[in-house]
Amino acid sequence: MNKKEEDLKRSVGVLGLSANIINIIIGAGIFALPAVIASKMGASSIIAYIFCGILIAFVMLCFAEAGSKITNTGGPYTYIETAFGNYAGFIGGIFAISGTLFADAAVSNALVNILASAYPVFENDWVRLLFLFIIFFGLACINIIGLKQGIGLVKFNTLAKLIPLLLLILIGWKGVSFNNLYIDAMPGIRELGEASLILFFAFQGAETGLVVGGEVINPKRTVPKAIFISILTVVCIYVLIQTVSQGVLGSDLPNFKASPLAETAKVAFGPIGFTILFIGAIVSMFGFLSGSILNNPRVPYALSRDKVIPLKALSKIHKSFKTPYIAIIVYATIGFTFSATGSFEKLAVIASSAMLIIYLGVALSVIKLRKSQKPKEGEFKIPGGYTVPILSIIIILYFLSNLSIKEMIVTAAFIAILTIIYGIFRKLNKVD
Repeated sequence: MNKKEEDLKRSVGVLGLSANIINIIIGAGIFALPAVIASKMGASSIIAYIFCGILIAFVMLCFAEAGSKITNTGGPYTYIETAFGNYAGFIGGIFAISGTLFADAAVSNALVNILASAYPVFENDWVRLLFLFIIFFGLACINIIGLKQGIGLVKFNTLAKLIPLLLLILIGWKGVSFNNLYIDAMPGIRELGEASLILFFAFQGAETGLVVGGEVINPKRTVPKAIFISILTVVCIYVLIQTVSQGVLGSDLPNFKASPLAETAKVAFGPIGFTILFIGAIVSMFGFLSGSILNNPRVPYALSRDKVIPLKALSKIHKSFKTPYIAIIVYATIGFTFSATGSFEKLAVIASSAMLIIYLGVALSVIKLRKSQKPKEGEFKIPGGYTVPILSIIIILYFLSNLSIKEMIVTAAFIAILTIIYGIFRKLNKVD
């Protein structure tokens, strides 16, 4: 049953939510991804994109149904908590927060590194620290002032990051050699599975974009529409980028793992192309961070709102701006600390499996919510009965089975520690 959130203002429409999701999914990874996939599958890489696009579509259908039923702020955490209770919600929420914080730390450092490659002043430790501080707390201030301002910045960043990619597709197409796109042999199941595992992480992000559910206009219709628009857009862009990169560079594509798109643009339309894609990479990284600091503080806010964690201050809403300002400040502070110290590296293994566990929880939530809640008018329901949720569960379990033994042990240990912490919180907070 949805909780009331009368203090949050619903101001995000289909376009804003779609831009929010696309902005998060198309992050820094796409600027290196084509070379990595080409090194594994060559010209047949395009098949892996299409295959992975279909797989992620199944998972996102589960998000669409859950997001249509549960319209509170918190995204996947709220879906899992509503379906399975506070304990499951706590585990899901912490995994979501930890994964995004480590990702923020990695992307922000990558942003400084790429700037340092062109402007050596960023190699200075104090300049680096000041830049990271401005990024995290500057974006925090924008998002405290209002969700409308935050979404406005996300829309701008989404457009700014898509323009160089679309230019590469349109202008680069003239340099495509169809001989470079010829597939000698179809990939095997194992080869396709390994490549799709990498691509799966490149497609994730829609779950973060849905965290603002409590501030979405008419979420029962807006959420499914935004998911369909964003996933279709991302799949098309990814396939076209891989096609152009492979078509222009051919067998040389795997040799440019640092900046394959910039190298493709350099060959396709000269040095100016390299500059455009270089700037595009910077904008994409900044856009990822702006979207992350917009969305992710809503998870600790939701955990506090539901009394899953005994930190009441995190659920406070600013009287004037109607935003969870303390949660935003706390999230930005932790993100800045991780980025500045680089201490996230040892825990990066947790982040790699975190989103898969979140996806599994959401797919299971769809099944549970269908059984525990009566359908309401206007709610989206996945056609085909339980086929899509069950297929999603099988796909996610397959991906989890590809984690190393060490990763599985670390993940299990993290869950055990969180269980103990939850037990302590339960006594302090007397949660059900």
